[in-house]
Amino acid sequence: MEITPLGDSALLIRVAEDFDDAPGDALKKVLATKGGLEAAQIPGAIEIAPAYTTVALFYDPVRAIDAGASAENIVGWFEQRIRQALSDAGEIDADRIETSLLEIPVCYEQEFALDLDEVARHAGVRAREVVDLHCGAQYRVHCVGFTPGFPFLGGLPPKIATPRRDVPRKEIPAGSVAVGGKQTGIYPIKSPGGWNVIGRTPLRLFDPQKNPPALLQVGDRVRFRSISREEFEQMTQ
Repeated sequence: MEITPLGDSALLIRVAEDFDDAPGDALKKVLATKGGLEAAQIPGAIEIAPAYTTVALFYDPVRAIDAGASAENIVGWFEQRIRQALSDAGEIDADRIETSLLEIPVCYEQEFALDLDEVARHAGVRAREVVDLHCGAQYRVHCVGFTPGFPFLGGLPPKIATPRRDVPRKEIPAGSVAVGGKQTGIYPIKSPGGWNVIGRTPLRLFDPQKNPPALLQVGDRVRFRSISREEFEQMTQ
């Protein structure tokens, strides 16, 4: 485990060396670390953000000093407590950490699927088979970021893995479901992006009025379900 400063009020805890070769193992280590830190309730810690092979701990320096940290060595104070917290937690079974399984309805009709034909061409299959493969897998959320609530999902069938577009689009509609390399994801808000758009969901993935505001969290399981244009319209009313 490696702990390094991340700016002036955060630490980055690296718990796995590699993601691509063993994404499932990396996710288990990340979830276990997150669970151990949350249980420890370290004074001054204000947010714990997991992603791929790391967990970031954001803190309030003033609160840490009030809890006994030296103003000259806040990083060392937090590092000691992080290591102690994870040592006290012992071996946390990440498979027992509660996560959600969410079904995401997606309309793959041509007006929403700007790059479906390109993904099909790259895979050497018909567009319908891309949809079937995309809906036939179960995914895990490995990171949430880029824009608020954007989930990076591992578990994409290798056959439909497709490189990102050479020229990103300046604007992608909210709800767009896309493929980027070996991952799939969903654009929660209208934004630029370079992934291959293959459909759109009527669900709202980010709502600042809710707690938490993001529909999906790291570790969640996701399945996609194909819906018709009519169903899409009904869900948006």
